[in-house]
Amino acid sequence: MPTALALSPHLDDAAFSCGGTLAQLANGGWTVVMVTLLTATVPDPTGFALACQLDKGLGPEVDYMALRRDEDRAAAAALGLAPPVHVALREAPHRGYASAPELFAGTRPDDPLADDLGPVLARLMAEAAPDLLLAPQGVGGHVDHVQLVRAMRALAPSCPVLWWRDFPYTVRHPDPKEPFRETFAALAPVTVRLSPEDEAAKHAACAAYASQIGFQFGGPAGLAERLNAEAAREHFRLAGTLPDGLHLA
Repeated sequence: MPTALALSPHLDDAAFSCGGTLAQLANGGWTVVMVTLLTATVPDPTGFALACQLDKGLGPEVDYMALRRDEDRAAAAALGLAPPVHVALREAPHRGYASAPELFAGTRPDDPLADDLGPVLARLMAEAAPDLLLAPQGVGGHVDHVQLVRAMRALAPSCPVLWWRDFPYTVRHPDPKEPFRETFAALAPVTVRLSPEDEAAKHAACAAYASQIGFQFGGPAGLAERLNAEAAREHFRLAGTLPDGLHLA
């Protein structure tokens, strides 16, 4: 049975960007392991980190990341996957990034995340022995996504990689930031066509991230509108040879 390993920076990125593909692989008999790398609870958050949960209506007493990990488990179940893997590294607001603009203004020179991710990714790949990796392209320029791309490129995995287009950053601006545009432009484009069942699973998985839907999409109706506009397609760049088992557009 082949194995796919999806490496998500945050608790929602994989479902938003390639949830339908993950559901399709699982329905096709693949073992699909969905990993989120930045899920650490930080007690008593302050400053921008605290503001990130207060602006979603969650008080300082709420363990925001625990809530989000629960959402991620529900999303994985909606996709037909086993419970996801959560790695306890810290998101950018807990690594010195002090405002929303700073998240997209380039990585801090004192940010060690790419180096910290190296051994974690190597361990995950050794444990899963994947036949296919899925990971973000860093579209939008969020520092957490960018650092994951850097760590992945440094590791140079030997198996094929489907690099996903980071949704919803892909639709927030007509020409979103793409720090690795030239790198990925050299790889073959791949579009996966979702069945109605795949698409429904993706919609349900994305809706499971209730704490994020208002912020990201303005509510459930906005989420549905954005997903419907994707026309049951998910877009990637491919490094290596694509294994069998996906419906290509």
